[in-house]
Amino acid sequence: MIVGLRGDVIYKEPSFVHVEVQGVVYEVFISLQSFSAIGSSAVKLFTSHVIREDAQLLYGFLELSEKKLFERLLKINGVGPKVAMAICSTYTPAQFAVVVNNKDMNGVKKVPGIGPKSAGRILVELSGFDAQLALSQNEDMDSSFAQASEALESLGFKKEKISKALSQCSADDTASLVKEALRLLKTI
Repeated sequence: MIVGLRGDVIYKEPSFVHVEVQGVVYEVFISLQSFSAIGSSAVKLFTSHVIREDAQLLYGFLELSEKKLFERLLKINGVGPKVAMAICSTYTPAQFAVVVNNKDMNGVKKVPGIGPKSAGRILVELSGFDAQLALSQNEDMDSSFAQASEALESLGFKKEKISKALSQCSADDTASLVKEALRLLKTI
């Protein structure tokens, strides 16, 4: 199982990138989020290795949270790699967590290839989706968001409102996140 690649970008298109790792070139399918962030030199990708009857495919992500979202989506009946990658291309993990926690059917239907039936199934399957895993772009922020979320839950706020408020916060540390979220929760 290939779980990551570190190498040089030798070719790049919006849907895939060719990465040379010690003389071997891998074709890795990427989201539009990753495409816009990948430069033209060295890159480190978290990968998901999908093995089918007729092919072995690599899907790459710059952020671990995006990989976790992709793999979580693949577990849903009727959602394959193309649909999961379309979701990752349309939303960041934090944005998608807000869509799911707000049960926003129209937000899910905005993704190309997803109709009302699939959108409903995705929302049902992902109810209780752990937004803290997806709320930030790095590990330090993950723990700050998780700690802020726990603190707000202990004050009696509901998870849906907490995730909505935290997604609008710009602070970095736990204390500032809690203060900013409390101000927002007063208006929600």
